[in-house]
Amino acid sequence: MSIILLASAIPITAAWSPAVAIVMILCNVLAIFIGKQTMGGPLEGPELPPSDLFGGMNLAGLLATTSLGHIIGMGTILGLATMGLL
Repeated sequence: MSIILLASAIPITAAWSPAVAIVMILCNVLAIFIGKQTMGGPLEGPELPPSDLFGGMNLAGLLATTSLGHIIGMGTILGLATMGLL
């Protein structure tokens, strides 16, 4: 009986599709943009090899912003899947 109750609490998840990938990419781009605007010292520390691509953002900044982007993307994908839009 308790297993059935646990299974009913699991949220609806969307299977991977190009639409899910696009949502995740857009959330990561949004997080990188927000991070570049608000980060205290984006030029301190080791830079990424193609520094023109990320505007001089360092490796730690890129990892932090893409981590935030994945958290935002996960919530967005779960929300859109729950609403039936994905």
